[in-house]
Amino acid sequence: MKRPPAQALSSTELEGLIGVAREGRVTQLRGPVLHATLPEACVGEVCRVHRPDGSAVEAQVVGFERDAALLMPLGAITAIAAGARVTPAPASASFPCGAAVWGRVLDALGQPIDGRGALRSHERAPLMAEPPPPMARARIDKPLATGVRAIDGLLTLGVGQRVGLFAAAGVGKSTLLGMITRNVEADHVVVALIGERGREVREFVEDSLGPQGLARAAVVVSTDDQPALMRLRAAWAATAIAEAARARGERVVLLVDSVTRFARALREVGLAAGEPPGRQGYPASVFATLPQLFERAGNDAHGSITALYTVLVAGDDLTEPIADETISLLDGHIVLSRRLAEQRVRPSIDATASVSRLAGAVTDSEHARAADAALKVLALHQHNEDKLKLGLFKPADERERKRLAAHPKLLEFLAQPAHERSDFAATRERLVREFGALA
Repeated sequence: MKRPPAQALSSTELEGLIGVAREGRVTQLRGPVLHATLPEACVGEVCRVHRPDGSAVEAQVVGFERDAALLMPLGAITAIAAGARVTPAPASASFPCGAAVWGRVLDALGQPIDGRGALRSHERAPLMAEPPPPMARARIDKPLATGVRAIDGLLTLGVGQRVGLFAAAGVGKSTLLGMITRNVEADHVVVALIGERGREVREFVEDSLGPQGLARAAVVVSTDDQPALMRLRAAWAATAIAEAARARGERVVLLVDSVTRFARALREVGLAAGEPPGRQGYPASVFATLPQLFERAGNDAHGSITALYTVLVAGDDLTEPIADETISLLDGHIVLSRRLAEQRVRPSIDATASVSRLAGAVTDSEHARAADAALKVLALHQHNEDKLKLGLFKPADERERKRLAAHPKLLEFLAQPAHERSDFAATRERLVREFGALA
């Protein structure tokens, strides 16, 4: 008897057969980790764990123990039964991107949380991607106008630079991020809010960003009550959106707030998977993953991603493991000072403790000399602050006297209301005019 000709299966039918062939079962729940038998499971793979009522929660493979795959959920693990069915979810390794995401606030799964209806996007970008090859990266040789005088004048950033923003609680970090988002010269801005309190998300979007900032921004949110993998996914998703825009030749600014909470989520996943703790409880995988996140930003042959990664520091301690590692990996760091915040200097940027490693490559000689002179004014006053308060400091020469006299004018230059935008050319001109002669 002649057999009928074979017919090609559709991608949906093929995916269904693969899912059936690779079906597994939950065997154990220990803390936040599900143990499951899942043939050919791969680390990083996202699966669906099915509940008795027909719903499912997504979970990601984070390791193995003997013959069991270890999965951490991307949602609540309530109502998961022993022996629950586990199937692959191949479409979960990408995230919406393109024109539809601008002006929207999304969760780490790509679902809108701004109450403005469904996201109509057919474009998706892979969550995990390789960074641009080192020799294919365009050099950083153009200044980035942030609209913040203290940064543009003294700590000039370059297009494609990666910078850490170090701040303790309550010193104006969110306000500064909002100023940059509204005023920076870029085509688009992508913001990742990782581990924020739910109340703070709306405040940041409506007050710090405002309608002007949100119009050209995409915001990805994972609040502090969500599972660790959702907090990690928010950082990868924001980076993926920025990469898709860079591939179209756009100039993008990526703000990740914060790397500290990203690292804590990595620690939670690593310890749950059985990895031994290291410095201050952080497993080695944390320090291996941070450069994988940072290196995806920067320039490529088409466009640019200028990235700012915030780091939470207690007591202005830059030597704690995550702060220390971040400083070593990035192209500069901006420190917000509680001392300046208490003196009502806003933004409270401690320029003497901050460094832009590429400022010399993106500024002209006049600008560089004036910035150096202004930093010396700040350093002289800061190092002798106690003596100055007591009237015991005597300038060593005429140059020191002029620098001390210029300090009030410099503080006036650096102070900037949150609603004010400073033009880059005007900032440079004023800096050279008022402080260039002190070089």
